[in-house]
Amino acid sequence: MRTIRYQSIADDLRSRVAKGEFASGGVLPSESALSSQYDASRVTIRRALEALRAEGLVESRQGFGWLVAGEPLRQDLSRLATIEGQLASAGLRSERRIVSFGFVNAPDRVRDILSERTVLQVRRVNLADGEPFARVTVWCPEALGASLSRDDVERSSFLEQLDVDLGGATQTIGADSVSGDDATLLGVPVGSPVLVAERITRNAAGRPILVSEHVFPAHRTRFTVELPVDDGLLNPTGLRLVE
Repeated sequence: MRTIRYQSIADDLRSRVAKGEFASGGVLPSESALSSQYDASRVTIRRALEALRAEGLVESRQGFGWLVAGEPLRQDLSRLATIEGQLASAGLRSERRIVSFGFVNAPDRVRDILSERTVLQVRRVNLADGEPFARVTVWCPEALGASLSRDDVERSSFLEQLDVDLGGATQTIGADSVSGDDATLLGVPVGSPVLVAERITRNAAGRPILVSEHVFPAHRTRFTVELPVDDGLLNPTGLRLVE
């Protein structure tokens, strides 16, 4: 029996996913790119993808196009933790790649928070099982960062290396669309949705010692927090309207 064209394309895509060419949660080539790869019409490509969606193998999301179906990682906000720790808890292999490392003039907001004019700025990409999971930029006061090398921050977190007693952190999370540079680093389409988390980490005396920005493709992570009832009051805490 002759195989229908869209079925043969679906079979090949299924095989490519099984071989790990496209990881769980990974973005597939666009319909246009697949049309060129398989020398097939967009209609045929769409039928092949719809067949794989019916199997639960792929899904489509606004802003991303088609991607391999996968459960997003749930990050616990009830305690201060590293991305590496969250990934390890989920059974995922963690890796970090340094994009840039150096002392710079502090951006205005960082200067206001840290009260420092010169800071160590480290920009990196965190990977989960070899796939981009987050772009992270960390700013650290010059005096604290002077003892750190590029190899140090590629090996492990600031939280594990700074010789200070930690007092906690404040994390603010919002939604945005990804810029061109971050889209390239994260392997997602320009303008696709991302979650942006700003974290201000303090020492035991309450002084801010780190500012970090974490950018996550929106389909790859969820943030979770327990909400206990306090004295019978059900008003949400930590909710702020964006002006």
